[in-house]
Amino acid sequence: MSAINPLTAIAVVLATAATDAVYVMFTSAVVARRRVPAATWSSVWYLLSSFAVISSTENWVYVGFAAIGSWIGAYVSMTFLHRPGGGAPFGAAPE
Repeated sequence: MSAINPLTAIAVVLATAATDAVYVMFTSAVVARRRVPAATWSSVWYLLSSFAVISSTENWVYVGFAAIGSWIGAYVSMTFLHRPGGGAPFGAAPE
């Protein structure tokens, strides 16, 4: 097993954080029945997750960094989508 590269570990955390944030945006667009945004978020989601998978398979320890990034991305994007006092969540269907 090779040593952990700190830059790769940070890149995996950032890539999975972004992946989960994009996944939340994709789900929001699907729930709002917005086809073009859903398709766009889906393609971005695929590109980001590809990096995370390729980096993680090099050394299994990076999967832990991927899990940390995943948690951060979901937490931050849910915070952004559900701002207090902001009315309907971003991406919600118009009334």
